[in-house]
Amino acid sequence: MSGFRPKFFFVFVLGLLGGIGLTAPATGQRTDRGAEPRTVSPRSGLTAEERSVTSLFEEASPSVVYITSIALRRDFYRLNVMEIPRGTGSGFIWDDDGHVVTNYHVIRDGNRAEVTLADQTSWPATVVGVAPEKDLAVLRIDAPREKLRPLRIGESGDLLVGQSVLAIGNPFGFDQTLTTGIISALGREIDSMAGVPIRDVIQTDAAINPGNSGGPLLDSAGRLIGVNAAIVSPSGGYAGVGFAIPVDTVNWVVPELIAFGRIRRPVLGIDLVSDHAARRLGLEGALVGTVYRGSGADEAGIRPTYRGRSGRWVLGDLIVAVEGQPVRSSGELRLLLERRSAGDSVRVTVDRDGGDVDLSVRLGEDQR
Repeated sequence: MSGFRPKFFFVFVLGLLGGIGLTAPATGQRTDRGAEPRTVSPRSGLTAEERSVTSLFEEASPSVVYITSIALRRDFYRLNVMEIPRGTGSGFIWDDDGHVVTNYHVIRDGNRAEVTLADQTSWPATVVGVAPEKDLAVLRIDAPREKLRPLRIGESGDLLVGQSVLAIGNPFGFDQTLTTGIISALGREIDSMAGVPIRDVIQTDAAINPGNSGGPLLDSAGRLIGVNAAIVSPSGGYAGVGFAIPVDTVNWVVPELIAFGRIRRPVLGIDLVSDHAARRLGLEGALVGTVYRGSGADEAGIRPTYRGRSGRWVLGDLIVAVEGQPVRSSGELRLLLERRSAGDSVRVTVDRDGGDVDLSVRLGEDQR
């Protein structure tokens, strides 16, 4: 592990009081015939399961990297700029162009990042793109191609509870650490750094600790099936409940980040009232605040929230479904739209004056 040397302190206590004493034997004097090395018992070799796990680790571990996020700070006199490590995490080689995938939260507080490969060489990294709402980020290092070992990609749509998984990462800074376990549950949901839920998350009991974030979760064939992202733990350490972002999500988000630096989002052409305000009004859904002129929502006749002549607010349409899929919050609306493309038309169901109305809305492209 680069830049980390654990210290272990051992305490030996000699009982010299109360009649307890230890006397060292004289040099060369044999005191016990048992003080000789024991005969080594032969073994027949590793089991098939052990051989499989060690082989998978040897294949996948060169693809796993150690990431250090570094912040720039000025000294007390504001004369000199200092580099301060802000955090560490894991990542993995995505392709032989030097792209590295990790969690967004691993690098979010830094001004730059450094990637250490399995051979202990370190490389400055540039941020290619981030998706806070998916807790994913892509970095790039300018390392020779012969040093880059991309992971093989699997799929997460056909996973089963109980199947074996392996996690490789850098828990507490101990690099190239392997843990094993099973898929404990599927279809979980966790909150992203942007407050938008991440769905279809994989739950595993493979030991995941601080520093594992961004590292790969592999199936028994050594293929990537998830990116380790979070744990549930009262103590902050391993408690048997870890979560990984499914590879089916990773496999469409990462190419977007490489090509555009962000996820290109199709939009309805509206701004929404905050979920908090909508809930205070007793509403469940996505309450339309503003409708932009010329947008798909404007053309479809979606109604905004506005202040009437009397000064009282007149509520706009409440979006309750997209293509028949229920919408209970603004985050759910974004999730239902994100896999579609600008120019697509979608059926949007709104609650208007107490009744449901279906509207066909042409999606535009987010220009932000």
